[in-house]
Amino acid sequence: MRLLMFFVIAGILISCNDEVVIKPAAWLRLEYPRPVYQEINISCPFSFEKNTAAVISQKQKCALNIRYPNMKATVYLTYQVVKNNNLEALLYDAQKLAYNHDIKALSIPEQPFSNPKENVYGMFYKINGDAASQSHFYVTDSVNHFLTGSLYFESKPNFDSIYPAVVFLREDIRRMMETMRWKEE
Repeated sequence: MRLLMFFVIAGILISCNDEVVIKPAAWLRLEYPRPVYQEINISCPFSFEKNTAAVISQKQKCALNIRYPNMKATVYLTYQVVKNNNLEALLYDAQKLAYNHDIKALSIPEQPFSNPKENVYGMFYKINGDAASQSHFYVTDSVNHFLTGSLYFESKPNFDSIYPAVVFLREDIRRMMETMRWKEE
């Protein structure tokens, strides 16, 4: 009987051995639909192409919110007229707005933008890290028009989690800058 109990207990102990399965490292893969762009038609002194997946709402004085409902993100645009030699102050404010995020940002690479054919010049700031905003930009003709934009998500900043959406939306912002046209009144 002791021998039988020994084999039963030994069998139970031996059979409960779990094999270790090593899981390969993996990353979350988010794929977004291929963007389709359409020129906006609003009563402001500028126009550009926006992604058709985004919803645009016009606020006061040509301030626009371009909302991406599926990503819970918004690009906030603010238009100002260049007057009384205030271009330097407008540039300073736009740069300061981008660099206000340097406390949480890992880096803020600048990418100058120039389209002499359409008289559009500006700067694109990629804000990398757990900052409140992931991108800022401004465009101007240096004489009459000045437009700034900022990208914000409706969530607590976690750059690793929102990175795929950030990359997608930065391309949309680039498209806005590249297709910017000033309307002469």
